[in-house]
Formats: sequence, C-alpha cells, structure tokens
Amino acid sequence: MFSHRDRYMRNVFRNNGAGVAVMFTHDVIMADNHFEENRGASSYGLLLKEINDATITGNVFADNTVGILIDGCNRAQVKDNLFHANGWAVRLLANSLDCVFDGNSFRSNTFDMTTNGDLVKSTLRNNYWDRYRGYDLDHDGRGDVPHRPMSVFGAVTERAPYAMVLSRSLMVDLLDQAERIVPTLTPAALEDRSPLMHPPHG
Repeated sequence: MFSHRDRYMRNVFRNNGAGVAVMFTHDVIMADNHFEENRGASSYGLLLKEINDATITGNVFADNTVGILIDGCNRAQVKDNLFHANGWAVRLLANSLDCVFDGNSFRSNTFDMTTNGDLVKSTLRNNYWDRYRGYDLDHDGRGDVPHRPMSVFGAVTERAPYAMVLSRSLMVDLLDQAERIVPTLTPAALEDRSPLMHPPHG
C-alpha cells in the first residue's frame, strides 16, 4: 500500500491464501508474472484497489477464484495477458475509469468478465474470447459483430452471490442464449467491438 512506481517482473504467485493485493498507489507495472491456484472465498490472483496508471502486461492468470479484481482504478492498461480456467477471469467494478483491455486471451473461465454496475467507462478491444460465436466475413482476423463478455448469469451472481448454486442448470443456459439474441440485461458499454477470431497466445 502507498508504494508508488513499483515493478513486479517475472514472478510466480501460486497457492496463496489471499493472492496479491496492490492498493492506494500509482504508476505500477506488472509484467510476465504467473498468478496461479489462488483459491478461496476472499482470494484473488491479483487485487488492484485505488490504483492510477497501472500497466498489466504479459501475465498468466490461471486457476484462480478471481483472476484480477479492479476496484476504483483509473487508466489501467491490461494487455496481452492470458486468463485461463479461473472462476472469474476479470471483475471490473464500475468505479474504475478509462481502463483498457487489449489483446488478452480468455479461455475456459466460468465467467470471463463481470461488473457491478451499468455505466462502465472502460474499453475492450482486440481480445480473444473462447465463447465468441460471431463470424469474420472479411477475413481480417477480427469478428464482424461485437462480443459482450458478461453473461446474464454473471450479472445475477454479482447481485445475488448465492445464485451460484444454479450455475449448471438448464435455465442458466437458456438465459444466456436469449441474451445473445436480444441483449438487454448486460451492460451495453461492456463489449469488445473487435474480438479476435484466434487466440494470440498460441
């Protein structure tokens, strides 16, 4: 906390009780780290709280309860990271402004991205989402229709966490399919308008 201009480079943070928490600071760079197997009711791969001007690049977030939680952060650049097999890959709280998610890969996560509000002032672009069901008619490697990474069930569990017991039910699948056809319940601002058709990380 309150430790400015820090660099976290090429570390492995594995199987911690709470994960890694960086709070109340600015000008942070986290590059080429592994955040793995940090699991528990209050555990994160990485927790960023009240951070200004963070660069999170080239990291692997794998098998965490929450890959990264961004709370009250401004101008975070989250680029070229791999989010694999997490419960929540990214929880982006609505009090975070001007964050950019660019060139990340989201694979086999229970929830790729969730938020706790409707007005999301952050940007998603050029990310790979394994749940994307769009098409690429001009063959430029990017989907021709936007992707909304927040599912209806993700929105429900943000407001009522105990709903998680229904996670494997048929009703949840039907709700998510309906939302893809007529998106109304998930935040309109939380969408990737140029999703990648193929993962950039192999």
